[in-house]
Amino acid sequence: MANSDWIRVRGLRVDCVVGVYPHERDIAQPLELEVHLCLDVEAAAVREKLSLSFSYAALSEQLAFLLRSCRFRMLETAAHALCAYLLAPPSPAEKRAALTKVRVILTKPTALGGRAIPSLEIEREAGFAPIGSETKPFGTVDVIFETRDAGIYRLNIAPGREIPLHQHHVMHESEMVLTRGLLCQGKPVAPGTVQQWPHGLAHCYRNPTRRYQSILCVDSPPFIEADEIQVAHSPGPAS
Repeated sequence: MANSDWIRVRGLRVDCVVGVYPHERDIAQPLELEVHLCLDVEAAAVREKLSLSFSYAALSEQLAFLLRSCRFRMLETAAHALCAYLLAPPSPAEKRAALTKVRVILTKPTALGGRAIPSLEIEREAGFAPIGSETKPFGTVDVIFETRDAGIYRLNIAPGREIPLHQHHVMHESEMVLTRGLLCQGKPVAPGTVQQWPHGLAHCYRNPTRRYQSILCVDSPPFIEADEIQVAHSPGPAS
């Protein structure tokens, strides 16, 4: 049997929009996140390779990005989305261990004006949320989680392929580069880089390497194919 080892990250504080009431929809408030990842670290311990475990630095960046970008209405929705993302199988570009179980704890420290501190804790196992996969000319798209307000997607760009220059008129798009080797707007872009694409700002990615590259993408509202408008002019500056 595989080992049940745990990586934990506690005390991650993110200012983001999380709430169902009108006064919560436009004002960021602090949210505290704690995550517990269940996996087998035996191979990582023996071979001393991070790619056989899970980077808690990358984990923290990616979860903070999702919380800031998705503007969740409920803690319950946010927790489910984070679990779905963490438990998704690694993409062709990722070098990390697969997780068997995760526990997510979200706390809103100021929600009750100091009278008490509400929180939500959920635990889910791999496979609880089926991940969709779509084939595209540039590679594949993993459909991680969708709400009425936003969709979470992982774009996997095949070697030598590109996401052609395009813009959006309806969707607001936020993206985080997950791997090293991509060109964005024709220039190298480092893992962890976040791009915000306003309406009308044309953008593109190209993978000149011999391996897959991945991007974490949040579209608000969820992806609208008709709003993926290819253009022929030069790309604008990255935001």
